[in-house]
Amino acid sequence: MKRNLLLLLCLIAFSITVKAAKVDTVVTHSDVMKKNIKAVIITPDNYAAGKQYPVVYLLHGAGGDYSDWVKKGGNVAANADLYNIIIVCADGGVTSWYWDSPVDPTYQYETYITKELVPFVDKNYKTIKNRNGRAITGLSMGGHGGLYLGIRHQDLFGAAGSMSGGVDIRPFPNNWDMAKRLGSYAQNPDNWNKYTVINQLHLLTPNSLAIIFDCGSEDFFYKVNTELHDKLLELNIPHDFIVRPGAHNWPYWTNSVKYQMLYFDTFFKKNNK
Repeated sequence: MKRNLLLLLCLIAFSITVKAAKVDTVVTHSDVMKKNIKAVIITPDNYAAGKQYPVVYLLHGAGGDYSDWVKKGGNVAANADLYNIIIVCADGGVTSWYWDSPVDPTYQYETYITKELVPFVDKNYKTIKNRNGRAITGLSMGGHGGLYLGIRHQDLFGAAGSMSGGVDIRPFPNNWDMAKRLGSYAQNPDNWNKYTVINQLHLLTPNSLAIIFDCGSEDFFYKVNTELHDKLLELNIPHDFIVRPGAHNWPYWTNSVKYQMLYFDTFFKKNNK
């Protein structure tokens, strides 16, 4: 009896151990910025089965890079197995804010993500090659990027999210090198108004994009997130907005990403029957 129990436990442990997503670092090329850029691509354990998989593009924050989510985000790769998805951890430069900078031609990350990285992933991986199989989100600067790119490229992404995102940049004119990408706020207010998430909402219609965003109640971006929520309500744009205790840090984001992955899984299953 004891031997049978031990064998059963060993089999359970083995089944848990062998189920593991594959984490690869790939090199992509950006023609628009004339350089090579790395990305982490996570495929589920059953990737070889031959089906097509939905993709979640996961963006890092200011000062980070493509490896942040794998190194600091808890076991984020486990979500690939849990939901049978591909996760792409893109690189957005140190402080690109995922814009095509109007003043710095070396920072053209909107074009890179949407016209170079997405086609690379679709060409080299077994993906669902339409908006019903793509979502994009990120943390902080990447939260801005997730909503900014998702709203502006609804032909590519069916769902978009943000975790602790800088969804209105204008209250922070001296932070995170944004003035280097847009010009100073004092001299270039039109750029700051044009390149902020909260002023992209005219591009939305009800249910044109599945939207989820959240922010910790102790976060310095809390106010701009609640203002975005209020503006979406005013425009009658359905969305999920979550406030939880927490600050602008990895303990918050490692918890937050679990909710967002569940949200995207629900979206994918609803739209890819």
